[in-house]
Amino acid sequence: MNNQKGFTLVEMLIVLLVITVLLFLMIPNISQHSKSINNKGCEAFVDMVQGQVQAYEMDHQAYPTSVNQLKDAGYISKTSCPNGDPVEISSSGVVSVDGSN
Repeated sequence: MNNQKGFTLVEMLIVLLVITVLLFLMIPNISQHSKSINNKGCEAFVDMVQGQVQAYEMDHQAYPTSVNQLKDAGYISKTSCPNGDPVEISSSGVVSVDGSN
C-alpha cells in the first residue's frame, strides 16, 4: 500500500465496541440518580411555593386556603412537584408534600 491514512474497519469496530461498553456502564448509574434528582426538584418546588404563600399573605393579609387558590391568583403555574406529588398548604401557611401518590 502507498501509506494511506485513515481507519480500518477493525479499528472502527473496536472504537464502537468501547463506546458501547461505556454506555452500558453509564446508563444504570444515570437511572439510579433520577429519583434523587426528582426529590431535590420537589424540595426546591416546595421552597418556591412557600415563598409565594408569603407573598400572597403580604398582598391579602391572609394565607391561601389551597394551592389552587395560589394558582388561580397567578402566584404559581402548577400545583405538583416534578415527580408528581401534590403540595398542600396548612391553615398556618406551611407548605408540605402529599406523598400518597
